[in-house]
Amino acid sequence: MHPVLQALKQRAAAWTQFRRDLHQHPETGFEEERTSQRVAEKLKEFGYSVHQGMAKTGVIGTLKVGNGGKVLGLRADMDALPMTENSGKAWSSQNSGKFHGCGHDGHTTILLCAAEYLAQHRNFNGTLHLIFQPAEELLCGGKAMLEDGLLQKFPCDALFGLHNMPGLPTGHFYFRKGAMMASSDRVHITVTGVGGHGAMPENSVDATLVACHIAVALQTIVSRNVTPFAQAVVTIGSIQSGEAANIINEKAVLKLSVRALDPQIRQLLLKRIDEIARLQAQSFNAVAEVAHINGCPVLVNNSEATDFAIDVARELVGEASVCAEAPALMGSEDFAFMLEAQPKGVYPIVGAGEGATVHNPAYDFNDELIAPAAAYWCLLTQRYLR
Repeated sequence: MHPVLQALKQRAAAWTQFRRDLHQHPETGFEEERTSQRVAEKLKEFGYSVHQGMAKTGVIGTLKVGNGGKVLGLRADMDALPMTENSGKAWSSQNSGKFHGCGHDGHTTILLCAAEYLAQHRNFNGTLHLIFQPAEELLCGGKAMLEDGLLQKFPCDALFGLHNMPGLPTGHFYFRKGAMMASSDRVHITVTGVGGHGAMPENSVDATLVACHIAVALQTIVSRNVTPFAQAVVTIGSIQSGEAANIINEKAVLKLSVRALDPQIRQLLLKRIDEIARLQAQSFNAVAEVAHINGCPVLVNNSEATDFAIDVARELVGEASVCAEAPALMGSEDFAFMLEAQPKGVYPIVGAGEGATVHNPAYDFNDELIAPAAAYWCLLTQRYLR
């Protein structure tokens, strides 16, 4: 066992207790007041200079050791999901309708566990910024921190983040150069027709019918406009129109989730959605308005930084526990905004063992992951800030 991992395992019980406390008190995006305060208190206790309030609840802890000029940034997300937990654990959520169903309580704990070790040993030479980000689940917290001046106030030569993944062996590390996670765009289409009586359709323009035709037509984008060698998803998660059987509805709303692993494919998807919706509606004498609600770019891992990160993981856990060519994921992650602003960085996946997948009501973070993932942050810091 690597000596850093061995040392951190001695603190595993204390950090497990801390993680479960966060789990019992989940807070959703930009509302992470208690979580933010607990993080800041720990960082101050360890001797970091602490900046609070970036993007409302974001926290940055800074530790400078020696005279090294390099600056490293490590990021963890803090927010929970707006959903109800049914894991049955003794430390289940005490906040109704809120739940750490993605493991951000674990990510926060991992980075704090590493922060404690690094502050105690100070066996690096340079500046370390620990970035605790709000509102990742809204896919805009990272962007909000950048807009608040994150990299102007705390410039970094490289940025790293990570995410746990159930279904993969605990403590195994998965890397991929280039596009690692998909872009994500939320699009709403509002169809306006002419309402009327269900018995006299000739006097109306049925927005519900138009919405259904648009829904079918949108499914041709991936199959007929995107090359089979690229990955893309257009999901219609909601169609809302009317309540009564005998009313032809004037309005219908479609809500879409759009994902791609290539920025050009992403733009193609958005362009075709707009064209198909408007022209399909026009063919029925209706009108379609397309609104881009929000979006997150493709998460791209820097090639050189990935090689470095892989070497660190191999040193920590051995060749057999490291995958250097993991498949890309169609899930999205707003750390992509930070890597877009500072491309020298990497976002690996860390196996969390068997159990319910993330965003499942029965999910719970695997506490056995705290020590190895924290050890990875410690070793990466030591190697980058030699």
